[in-house]
Amino acid sequence: MDRSKKLGQKSVLSLLLEFSIPSIIGMLVSALYNVIDRVFIGNSVGELGIAAVTIAFPIMTLQMAFGGLIGMGATANISIKLGQNDAESAKKIAGNAFILLIATSVVFTVLGLIFLDPMLRLFGASNEVMPYARQYVNIILYGSIFMLMSFGLNNMIRAEGRPVTAMMTMLIGTLLNVILAPIFIFVFNWGMQGAALATVCAQCVSATWIVLHFVRGKGLLRLRRKNMRLDGGIINEILVLGVSTFALQSANTILSVVLNNVLAAYGGDVAISGMGIVNSVTTLMILPAIGINQGAQPIIGYNYGARKFRRVRETLVYAIIANTILTTAGFVLTHLIPTQLISIFDSTDKELIAFGTHALTIFLVCMPIVGYQIAGSGFFLSIGKPKQSMLLSMSRQILFLIPLAIILPNFFGLNGALYAGPISDALAASVTTVWLVFELKGMKRHEAEIERMGKGDSQLDLNAVSADSEGT
Repeated sequence: MDRSKKLGQKSVLSLLLEFSIPSIIGMLVSALYNVIDRVFIGNSVGELGIAAVTIAFPIMTLQMAFGGLIGMGATANISIKLGQNDAESAKKIAGNAFILLIATSVVFTVLGLIFLDPMLRLFGASNEVMPYARQYVNIILYGSIFMLMSFGLNNMIRAEGRPVTAMMTMLIGTLLNVILAPIFIFVFNWGMQGAALATVCAQCVSATWIVLHFVRGKGLLRLRRKNMRLDGGIINEILVLGVSTFALQSANTILSVVLNNVLAAYGGDVAISGMGIVNSVTTLMILPAIGINQGAQPIIGYNYGARKFRRVRETLVYAIIANTILTTAGFVLTHLIPTQLISIFDSTDKELIAFGTHALTIFLVCMPIVGYQIAGSGFFLSIGKPKQSMLLSMSRQILFLIPLAIILPNFFGLNGALYAGPISDALAASVTTVWLVFELKGMKRHEAEIERMGKGDSQLDLNAVSADSEGT
């Protein structure tokens, strides 16, 4: 069976498992980049080193934001085009995305190096943390092209029906990082610079692997020069569907900046370090759900493009169930052994361990419903509706968490910043429910109309479905 056409024919559950399991493994492996750095730095440099990586995290999320803007935008468009049997358009989208990733990474590196110190100050770096943060981020910025390439292009491999290859891309890089980080940090005694260099070297290998995949033409989306001529219409399609992913990652950057400054004001570098550890643990808990999302995306996108709406809804239901199970498991784990999880990053600093344990148990109170919200917001991106996806993706961070993180500490001190997390999770899940109900009702109405007209297999105008749901 053709790798892309099986998305519209094979059992939805088996497809979701086939695509999601490699994606989950890949996402967890990818998350280890950040976790590994914090573990090794925490056990070598100490509290100030962890704080420096936490300060650097917004810059790394910006890298992912631009990679997601182009990569996820291209992937969503490619999946829909393949569902419409338009392989040539899919190849042009891939070629344009490749050039956009190169150009964006160059601009990002130049601007980042020019404004490095002001950015670090803005992100909450104290005088004590600044030297460590500068050493780390300077090298990370030079590796921007590798980060954007590996993150951006990897999603397109899934769109052509090769989830295992996509997993291998991230697996290779992370394993290399696990090997290089302790060598650079402990053996060569390079400290912060060693951690950053290990990360960049690993990303370089991942990027090289994935580019060779496309250049050698192992899949449907072979990179050819004729498809790399920038086309304004294609670029617009990529950016329109990628903006929700970009907005979400950018919101994470803004959130990190706000939280770092609030934590610095109410708890100092210990609070910043502690929340940095909490964020690492949280990321490990959430990424499996994002992996389910990535596995569901090509299935939903292909079947939406092919007008097989029952398969679209079935995939969404399975994704929600799987995500809820995964995030609930994460919630249970963080409440059973919170101190042990925090101690992995620094086993000697009692003040850091105490705060981290306290923060972890409060901040993740509503973790079980986070997976549902992730599935809901990702659904709209998969069916090519960026407005809804962007709103839902940003609702937690921008609409709720940032305002609450600023307001609540005025009444509850440092705990106020922690309470903001679960409250925002609950509010975002509520908004997602409203949007999903309206969207699914609209889809069912159009499906019923087609069946009544005896045109169950006809080409329904997707713009009609979009217009109907836009009214909600």
